[in-house]
Order: sequence, then C-alpha cells, then structure tokens
Amino acid sequence: MTSTEIQTPRGPAGIRIVEPEGPPVSVLFLGHGAGGGVDAPDLAAVRDAATAAGVRVVLVTQPYRMAGRRAPAPAGQLDEAWIAVIEQYGVREMPLIFGGRSSGARVACRTATTLGAAGVLALAFPLHPPGKPDRSRAGELPVDLPTLVLNGDRDPFGVPEPVGQVEVIVRPGATHDLRKDVKTTAALAVDWLRRHDWAR
Repeated sequence: MTSTEIQTPRGPAGIRIVEPEGPPVSVLFLGHGAGGGVDAPDLAAVRDAATAAGVRVVLVTQPYRMAGRRAPAPAGQLDEAWIAVIEQYGVREMPLIFGGRSSGARVACRTATTLGAAGVLALAFPLHPPGKPDRSRAGELPVDLPTLVLNGDRDPFGVPEPVGQVEVIVRPGATHDLRKDVKTTAALAVDWLRRHDWAR
C-alpha cells in the first residue's frame, strides 16, 4: 500500500493505492461517506476482495476530511476534488471503475460519464434524505453505464430502483452502514466486476 496526496482546487486529497498480486486488470477508485473515512467496514471488505481478484484499488479521502472536518463540503466541491484526483492519476490503459459509499457513491455517479469511467460501484446510495422520499436523487445514477448499487433493506435513505444499466442488489437486514455481512457484500461487488471482465 502506498499513500500520497494530490492537490485539488479544494486542498489536498489523500490517496491510498492498494496493489493486487500480479498485473492489475482494472482500477477501482473508492470514495468515503460524508462523515466517515475510507476504512469503513464495507469499503475495507470491497478493497480486500477486489485486490485479491486482480484490481488496483485507489482510496480517495476528500480534502475536507484531510483538513479534519466532519461536515461534508457542498456537492460541487466534492465533485471538483474528485475530478482533479482522476485527472491527475493519469492511468487510461486499464478500465477505471468509480465507486464509494453514500456521499462517495453520489460523487462517483455524478462524475462517471464525464470522466470516462467504465462502470460505477455504489455502496449505500442515499436515494433521499431520511423521511423525505420526495427529495429523490435517482437522477444522479448513470443509467448509461454499467452500475451496481448495493443497499440494505433497512436503509433509512431508501433504495433506488433498477433503471437503464443500473443493477440494484438489496442486502437483507442491512442498514445504511452495510456492516451486516460485509464479506457477502464484497463478494457481490467482485462478482459484478468479473461479469464485466474488470477482475480475475
């Protein structure tokens, strides 16, 4: 694992790169939730399962978290920092998969088409604020790209419906943190990567 920082218009973003054994098949970028970090249980499980399947994983910590703040930056600033990371990373000879949990999933979804991602892995996509189903964020899902949404059936932020190329798998008994049975959640993610030849 190597750690570094990438300068963005919103300050430095933290980068952790975890390499698989042997040549990587693809690169999976993972962003964290609003108040959390890249070591959240579901992200850690996906990181480990993906690297074991030949995927290089790049964990991205947003500048506001690097600065020690828990309150998230506005959506436009999150996207701006993420875009700067992807553009500076510079690897294009392999498929780039964007992903993340909750807020990080939204960032991945909003930027994937513009930045040429091959697909999107969205963990705990927050369809709407708790108790406010009328404020749907379904429009952020990239229906024109292979996208896997993994949400718990007890998530107060809701569960999106499959549409276009968006596939939704509901994890029974799981809440928004997806802590319940993270190994199976990670296995489902890697199965999806394999179906698209993005993992061994």
